Amino acid sequence: MQLWQKVTVLSSLILFPFAASAVPVTDEVDIGGAVRVNYGWKDYDNNSKLEFELFRADVNYKSKDGLFASAQYRWYENMDVVHHAYMGYQFDEAQSVQVGVTQVPFGLLPYAAHSFWFGATYYLGFEDDYDAGIHYKNEQDGWRYDLAYFANDEIGDGSNYDRYSFDAATTADSPYEEAGQINARVEREFTSGEVTHKLGGSLQYSQLDFMADAATVVGEDTNGLAAAAHWQLDWKQWQLQLQYIHYDYDIDNSERIALSAFQYPFEIAAEADVATVNIAKSFDVDWGPISNVNFYNDYSQVMASGQGLDDSIQNVTGVAITAGKFYSYVDWIAGKNMWFVDGPGVGINNGDTSWHSRLNINIGFYF
Repeated sequence: MQLWQKVTVLSSLILFPFAASAVPVTDEVDIGGAVRVNYGWKDYDNNSKLEFELFRADVNYKSKDGLFASAQYRWYENMDVVHHAYMGYQFDEAQSVQVGVTQVPFGLLPYAAHSFWFGATYYLGFEDDYDAGIHYKNEQDGWRYDLAYFANDEIGDGSNYDRYSFDAATTADSPYEEAGQINARVEREFTSGEVTHKLGGSLQYSQLDFMADAATVVGEDTNGLAAAAHWQLDWKQWQLQLQYIHYDYDIDNSERIALSAFQYPFEIAAEADVATVNIAKSFDVDWGPISNVNFYNDYSQVMASGQGLDDSIQNVTGVAITAGKFYSYVDWIAGKNMWFVDGPGVGINNGDTSWHSRLNINIGFYF
């Protein structure tokens, strides 16, 4: 399918029957997007460069009768992907339902990180993950409840590695594909003096189909289970995020499973514990066009034990800068045995589990 055909199909799915000519004047349709450029320096190669990173288009719709829709499509240098694409209905002030490619309700939301680089949970598929299904949300009296069912990943094809979210990948050695997932999440928000707390827990049960025609190994359909507990504390302009996850994919004769995103498959430990500790401090400033800077340190560690496995660590120290419609990140990423920082995967040991680091500067214009 050509790029223009993909855009046409996506627009039709999301906007129909809310085409611009049919939208009442009392409804809201917002069209926007972003353009980003990126500079990266790595201590493990000599390929430092400034390059185009992203162009994205956003469409958001809301009617006075409670209907809403949202879509975002992204064009990267070497691929184009759906980020999210859903429509929904707001029953009342507390309850809503979304159908389509929507965010999986699990753990700290919307992100378990402050940096452009996210944390280890993102690369394990437990942060900013979008799948195709239905999501019910209820928010009232300081409580938030989420219940969702996802029929498959956002593409419905584990052998397609062109994706934004990290999902189970169909490879010769790990030929699995996401084939159904249930998520339940509860969170309590309350204030004590000047401190706001968010305490919550999440459960995820997933089914994986074994794709025999792509396999060089013996296997069968299986499942995975994940649980998370999180706490977010906000005081003045400080924020602390703590999270602990245990996950387990029941893979026969293997302690690994493959995931993929951004065109590449890689392996992770099939079972591990994941700890996240993030702290950030925001400052309102008047430095010419700069109105806010947010300093942070995001730390995450994947603890895996078993043959061919080892811990993975990622620490990101950085600052996010707001200047008008420009939003930029300057990140120093240090990783031990970590994917995207010269590691072979997450939680695995292929013979080199050393530390590596990289500097990443991302400048975005949002319109």
